[in-house]
Amino acid sequence: MLGHSRTEKRFPSHRRPCPPAAPAVAQFAEPFTIGAVEIVTTRLDAEPETVRALARWLSAGEQQRADRYVLERDRRRFIVARARLRQLLAARLSTRPQLVELVYGEHGKPALAPQSGDTDWRFSVSHSDELAVFAFAREQEVGIDIEAIREIPDADAIVFGFFSPRERQAYLALGPEQKTLGFFNCWTRKEALLKALGRGLSAALDDFDVSLAPDEPAQILSLDDRPGSASGWCLDSFSPSPGFVAAVATRCPPAGAAGRIPAGGPVRDLGFALPALIDDPR
Repeated sequence: MLGHSRTEKRFPSHRRPCPPAAPAVAQFAEPFTIGAVEIVTTRLDAEPETVRALARWLSAGEQQRADRYVLERDRRRFIVARARLRQLLAARLSTRPQLVELVYGEHGKPALAPQSGDTDWRFSVSHSDELAVFAFAREQEVGIDIEAIREIPDADAIVFGFFSPRERQAYLALGPEQKTLGFFNCWTRKEALLKALGRGLSAALDDFDVSLAPDEPAQILSLDDRPGSASGWCLDSFSPSPGFVAAVATRCPPAGAAGRIPAGGPVRDLGFALPALIDDPR
């Protein structure tokens, strides 16, 4: 996700090596949909000249934010992810990426400014390592989160510090070979839901329950002291690329509506490559 995520603040990054970098300019994989939500994925490992061109699409505030990153790697990832977001929004608004205007809610959630002309679009962004995911929906809130699957030495301590009692019990019931994926299933689902709700990343993670076992569907088990089935919100999990897990949260479709990924989701390898972003960077 953009900036320093809750994940980066609360546990260290012991990441597996990323896949080899894609060519600087390569064909972008086709987007896909989960119900009414469109998912787009982009690699962030751009060449320096591409990053410099993309930075011209950013607003003054975004450029200042990029300059605050200490590590050049983090600065590059922020610039490419934000430029790609602007490009994707611009395509939906029939404008230029640098002309897209964003506003931020009470908890920092971005949205299109009223003067954008078409504020029915809702979106969410997340990134981990060199992969970013974007979710777009019309007239309904959406949240997305992605994590690179890696070993977390103090995972058990994090589970007991931030997961709900029900989730802790489910995590402890997993076999050793399932715990890492179970951990990130839970984490991404909770983050995606909080983002869809607009509650911000400072909200308590243990106030609601989600499923986490690798062999069970992605579900909200409870929310705001109600069963998840009565919450009106739905979760889907998917693997956007080998070694990554992601989750998307949005309003549940009407009964009988088609188009959602079946419970448990297909694992989808889209062969991601960095898109040609700089058709007209001016």
